[in-house]
Amino acid sequence: MQDHLVFTVIAEDRSGLVEKIADVIAGAGGNWIESSMARLGGEFAGIVRISVPAENASQLTAALEALGTDGIDITLRSGHGSDNEAPGASAHLDLVSQDHPGILRDITHILSEHKVSIEHLETSVEAGSMQGGLLFKASADLRLPTGLTPAQLSDALQATAADLMADISLAE
Repeated sequence: MQDHLVFTVIAEDRSGLVEKIADVIAGAGGNWIESSMARLGGEFAGIVRISVPAENASQLTAALEALGTDGIDITLRSGHGSDNEAPGASAHLDLVSQDHPGILRDITHILSEHKVSIEHLETSVEAGSMQGGLLFKASADLRLPTGLTPAQLSDALQATAADLMADISLAE
């Protein structure tokens, strides 16, 4: 029987971090299933899902936590969630706006009001075009609740887009 673990990792960015974590997982007979990792502001951060033989789970948990002595902070969670896809339509959101505080708060408020789940989110602030200002960009994969259509969500987002002076597109 396999146990599933989900954990976050954060450490000062340096070469060999992923190898060190992967070595600990493989050493316990674990299997790296999926992850999302990035360098952000000089730190390396990620979330990882693994499976491990149930009899090795305690050993692996202790070994991952011991990485803290090397400056690699791990926060473990059990991965009891299902691999089954959630019900409801999927959609992809792209947003571009002149950067200012509160953009993500306002967009996620609309998503929350409509019970939309964010499955993947990437954001960045980049140099703008000729005006020299900064642009906020967001890209998200969404899962809509049963009964909410992408068109309905798009209408709700467009009502906010004008207030934010943002270009928002939603695709199925």
